[in-house]
Amino acid sequence: MDVLKKGFSIAKEGVVAAAEKTKAGVEEAAAKTKEGVMYVGTKTKENVVSSVNTAAQKSTEQANLVGETAVAGANQISEKTVEGLESVVASTGLVTR
Repeated sequence: MDVLKKGFSIAKEGVVAAAEKTKAGVEEAAAKTKEGVMYVGTKTKENVVSSVNTAAQKSTEQANLVGETAVAGANQISEKTVEGLESVVASTGLVTR
């Protein structure tokens, strides 16, 4: 009987030790998992912010190009209009050159 008790006692100690190691392992795994998830979340957030900033910058650049093109086109049109008016005025004799 003592042999059985001693055997079960040793087995129980082994189970307790294994449970403690398992608990520690699970806690460590949970901590590492949390750390990994937080890292991925942070990096994803940084990439999203960077992408939004890049898109905003590109949109601003495109708007500036469109604005510059419109101004250049308006300047050309106004120059041609003035030249045309000068020609009309000169040809009608209202003003001499």
